[in-house]
Amino acid sequence: MTVWENLTEISETADGVALQIAYAGASNFTGTPIYARAACYLHQDAAACLRHAVDLAGQIGFRLRVFDAYRPTEAQWRLWAHTPDPDFVADPRRGSPHSRGAAIDLTLENAAGEVLNMGTPFDDFTVQSYHGRTDIGPSAQRNRALLLGIMTAAGWDYYRNEWWHYQLFNPRRYPLLSDRAAGTQMMA
Repeated sequence: MTVWENLTEISETADGVALQIAYAGASNFTGTPIYARAACYLHQDAAACLRHAVDLAGQIGFRLRVFDAYRPTEAQWRLWAHTPDPDFVADPRRGSPHSRGAAIDLTLENAAGEVLNMGTPFDDFTVQSYHGRTDIGPSAQRNRALLLGIMTAAGWDYYRNEWWHYQLFNPRRYPLLSDRAAGTQMMA
C-alpha cells in the first residue's frame, strides 16, 4: 500500500494484464530510462475501470498490454524537457492525467501474446497516431476501433491524438502526485 491510500499497484497476476512499462527502459521516445523501477499504479477509480476493460477484452479473447499508468510529476518534467510538444506530452505546469493516477497507455494482444497492429507504434508522435485515421491499414483501423470500444465501454475517455491513451473523465479532480507523495519509489 502506498502513502496515498487511493493509489493501487496493478500487477500481471492480480489484474490479468501484461506489463511492458516503457519508461522503465531505454525503448521509449527519449532513448533513456525515465523510471528507476518498472511499476504500474492507478487511482482506485481508474483501477476499477481497468478491471472492467480486462473483463470485456477477455470475453472476446484479448488481453490488455500496459505501457504506462501513474507517472510521477518528476517523470512528467523529464518527458517535457525532452519533447515539449503539447499535442503529445502534457505540459507539467498544467499537469498530466498520468500524474494523477487517472490515465493509462495500453494496447491489445491476442491469446498468443502477440500485440495487435495499431498502424503506428506506441508513442509515435505523428498524425497517424490520431484516432479515426483512414490512412492506416484496415486491420489497424479495426484494432483501434476494438480497443476504443472496449475502453469506452469500461468507462474511460480517450485522447484524440493518441490511440493508446485513455483517461478517466474529468481527471483534474484528482491531485497531482510526486513520487515521494505517492510513495511509489519509481524515480531514482
